[in-house]
Amino acid sequence: MRFHVLGLGSIGSLLSHHLRRTIPPTNSITLIHRTQSQARDALSNGGSIRVEYNGLVTTANGFYSEGFEVPKSSRHISRQAKPREKNKEYESDISEPIESLFVTTKAHQTVPAIRRLLPRLSNQTTIVLMQNGMGVYEELVHNIFRNPQNRPHFILASNTHGAFRKGTYDIVHAGLGSIEFGIVPDPAERDFEAGFVDETVPKLERTPRIVDIASSTDDPSFEKYRSLRSTIAALLLLEPLNASWKPIAEIQTILRRKLVVNAIINPLTALMGCRNGDILNTAASHRLMQRICQEASDVYAAQVKAGSQTWLDSLTSQGMSTENVAIGRLPRALTRPMLEEEVLRVAKATKGNISSMLADIQHGRTTEIDFINGYLLKLGSTYHIEMPATATLLNLVKMRGAIPLDQML
Repeated sequence: MRFHVLGLGSIGSLLSHHLRRTIPPTNSITLIHRTQSQARDALSNGGSIRVEYNGLVTTANGFYSEGFEVPKSSRHISRQAKPREKNKEYESDISEPIESLFVTTKAHQTVPAIRRLLPRLSNQTTIVLMQNGMGVYEELVHNIFRNPQNRPHFILASNTHGAFRKGTYDIVHAGLGSIEFGIVPDPAERDFEAGFVDETVPKLERTPRIVDIASSTDDPSFEKYRSLRSTIAALLLLEPLNASWKPIAEIQTILRRKLVVNAIINPLTALMGCRNGDILNTAASHRLMQRICQEASDVYAAQVKAGSQTWLDSLTSQGMSTENVAIGRLPRALTRPMLEEEVLRVAKATKGNISSMLADIQHGRTTEIDFINGYLLKLGSTYHIEMPATATLLNLVKMRGAIPLDQML
């Protein structure tokens, strides 16, 4: 099995490090660097990623490296660095299929990156989306993978680990969190989540089952689902990162909660130029937090209601009675009080951290605001929910990003 990692920031490097230390060495892991030059630099460093956690440093070796920039030649060199051995070179066609792709790039960078990798992707590929914000999956299926039958398998993941770079290949794992993931439903309607609802098993003992993805090589569709099965297996091996497989509906709720947290903490820290723990110490900041949590909860409730109505309409069109059908309710986790509680919890737990949005502003980079507050505003537009506080933060961050730091008074 061949795994690729796109996006080698602190989280992508942390993920790559643990993947290499947990999955068998017969499975290759290729790090996709932004340029060929960076790929060569990685090899000259021995192809290692070092991670420090609680003062203990561990090293992962044996990565393949390739540059994301496509050379003029139709072929490229993919190299693997191994400790105490001369680097080995393998010439490979640039159209070599990608079986499993972990994406940890910034949200706004993902669609352009996937477009460039498109010749190497197929409906047998598995793509893991692990990034801040929401809306990337929707953009991919609406703008690139329009045909469900030709679409790769998708896994949506939420990461709450904190990490930062100490050096190019040295990562500090600053905050222990978790990785929770779920599989996007199969267009062919294979039930990946049968284990979660198996009534032959006591409720407290129900767990997801890899065999529900593909049971064995005797399965006529095994090859189609092989990469998905292997990717899930690899994720489940990431015990040091507290990885767990959840129903996709639960993942959607987790991602929505995280979105609201990011829609408050990230913009405020970027605007105020402070650490996470410094932004919610005033009555003014609490009022703003409460307003955004209320706006988010209102738009989530409208989304749930609209989804339920669509379902009811489909039942009616089939001539089925809807008199006793229960309408979907907003999950308690997405109500305003619970959202406020989560924002305060995360701000306290990460009080010493510099948010990724503040780091982007400090380095003159494009922020992910369009996939955080911007995503909420798109929902508001769709469901006719006014969201003035959410919009104000988005516009202020865009204004702040447009003013070069060297022009500050």
